[in-house]
Amino acid sequence: MPRLVILGTASAVSDESHENTHMAVLGGQETVLVDCAGSSLVRLKKVGVRLETISDIVLTHFHPDHVSAVPLLLMSLWLQGRQAALRVHGLRHCLERLQTMMDLYEWRRWPGFYPVDYREVPEEENTTLLEVADFRILATPVKHLVPTIGLRIEGRPQGRTVAYSCDTEPCPSLVRLAQGASVLLHEATGGSRGHSTALQAGETAREAEVERLLLIHYPTGQRYSSAIVEQAKQAFSGPVELAEDLMQIDF
Repeated sequence: MPRLVILGTASAVSDESHENTHMAVLGGQETVLVDCAGSSLVRLKKVGVRLETISDIVLTHFHPDHVSAVPLLLMSLWLQGRQAALRVHGLRHCLERLQTMMDLYEWRRWPGFYPVDYREVPEEENTTLLEVADFRILATPVKHLVPTIGLRIEGRPQGRTVAYSCDTEPCPSLVRLAQGASVLLHEATGGSRGHSTALQAGETAREAEVERLLLIHYPTGQRYSSAIVEQAKQAFSGPVELAEDLMQIDF
């Protein structure tokens, strides 16, 4: 049974108990990282994931709290003797900037570096980004400050689905992406441009008719965290929870 491990839940400013938002999708043979912030390798070890199973990285957009740790991850895997190719998926806007960042580190001069296969995701709704035996990942553009994708992860054979808003304002494409999902992971950064409030997350969950809403990418602090669940419940009558670091979801 595939599962999703939430490696971090914080918005742009992390703290001692909340890493920046990123996660991993675990299948029988592969591990797919969704964004890469903070200490992904440390978090994966905590939940018992073997690092050699990392097959893909999906980058939702090029902002520091989502991609800044990619060079460190790539280097760490190389220093640990990785030889298998690694696939990196993202929009052109993101991949071009990531490659520029890696070139600043002169990574092509690192001896014996494993192949990195950059795979561009088209800016089209319901694009099949990755399909393996245990799950399929679809991507859809959402509305953020830079080109950004939300994700839909469909498990097999159970057929349960997890949708992830990523960073976005409310938008029709996200409602379509999340339609009927078992779980919607929706950001709750607040009402600034390119983001959503918890109330808006609840509205999207209601419009998409999802079963369960998990709030993620939220400002840290217990006082705020308690309040946003209640805000989302004003718009969505189903179960609402706060995503927590190292939470696991079977699907």
